[in-house]
Amino acid sequence: MLAEVLIIGAGPAGSACARVLARQGLDVLLVDQHPAGRDKTCGDGLIPDAHQALARLGLLDEVMRRAQPVTHVGCIGPRGGRIDVPGSLAVLPRRELDALLLRAAQDAGARFEQARFEAPLEADGRVVGARLKQGDAFVDVRAPWVVLATGAVPKALTAAGMCERHTPSGVALRGYVKAPQMVGKIKALEVVWDKSVRPGYGWIFPAPDGHFNIGVGVTDSHRSLGGKGQKKDVNLRAIFDAFVAKYPPAAELMRVGELVGELKGAPLRCTLSGAKWSRPGLIVTGEAAGSTYSFTGEGIGKAMETGMLAADAILAHRTDDAAARAQYEAALTALKPKFDLYERANRVNAHPWLADLLIWRAQKSPRLLKRMSGVLNETSNPGNLVSLKGISRLFFE
Repeated sequence: MLAEVLIIGAGPAGSACARVLARQGLDVLLVDQHPAGRDKTCGDGLIPDAHQALARLGLLDEVMRRAQPVTHVGCIGPRGGRIDVPGSLAVLPRRELDALLLRAAQDAGARFEQARFEAPLEADGRVVGARLKQGDAFVDVRAPWVVLATGAVPKALTAAGMCERHTPSGVALRGYVKAPQMVGKIKALEVVWDKSVRPGYGWIFPAPDGHFNIGVGVTDSHRSLGGKGQKKDVNLRAIFDAFVAKYPPAAELMRVGELVGELKGAPLRCTLSGAKWSRPGLIVTGEAAGSTYSFTGEGIGKAMETGMLAADAILAHRTDDAAARAQYEAALTALKPKFDLYERANRVNAHPWLADLLIWRAQKSPRLLKRMSGVLNETSNPGNLVSLKGISRLFFE
């Protein structure tokens, strides 16, 4: 089997990459070990960077017709203080979003096959394709370019020789609750900090058709030790139960609503770290490359953005491997400082009193509220909000 570009993983990064390449006439084969429309444990929140990526893909209007529009992020501190931060936001379950993105890639001309990545094919020090498994059969696909968009699970990265950190950056637990009677009571993307969920946070996001996405996340769940990492003492189910017990809207949601399916956990790879970004013939993108933000755990928009950056590099230098990889790595390097700032802001999760302080001042300061909105829109520095200088400014603005 042959292709010009073989993309492993049909999530937001892989499908965005495939759509951009296929629209320019390249022969793209997109594969995933799951069938089309597979579920993904996620908060499902589409923040402004996701809106921008979807707009470039020509899919924003279609997504918004299906999604639950939201106008604010509700930040709730340990003492119950609250500030609603405005932004262009929406919620669409990943099962629907990923199916839509895959269909859009196919509409652009990409082919899709359900198959599992086993190992890269190599010749003269360069990746020239991949060995896939379909059912009980092995299939070799030859392609000048292979793009790994395989998400947070490191198995494919390890098989390709690209994994630098086997443990995740964080972990999350999510469930869906059907509760039509709560529509209008929970209207924002509610994010809750409290000692009971430390070193993480809880969330409730309103989804379409009277459903709600409820979960907890810990974005610094492992310490890196020689690349292997050491897991902190984190029991996600206990944190989830503590969140429900502590936050009255969560308790009401679980009491009056119906849990749809089971609570599901998943790893997170954050801060553009933990994997090599490229090697001859191969590019790593999306959450496999660490495209999720620490502190917030948001990753859909940046997954699509990095997937499109991979496509841009391949399109610009189709036959010049070194130049394409240099362009792609330079683009990720340019993004890295922003990811590092979100890593700095992660101290709010470890020290929830910082959330109380920010909320208290934002209630009194339109300027600070504007800065917090800028964090959503990526026009403000999230790390500065919780730096020593930033904290001191809270008292004197």
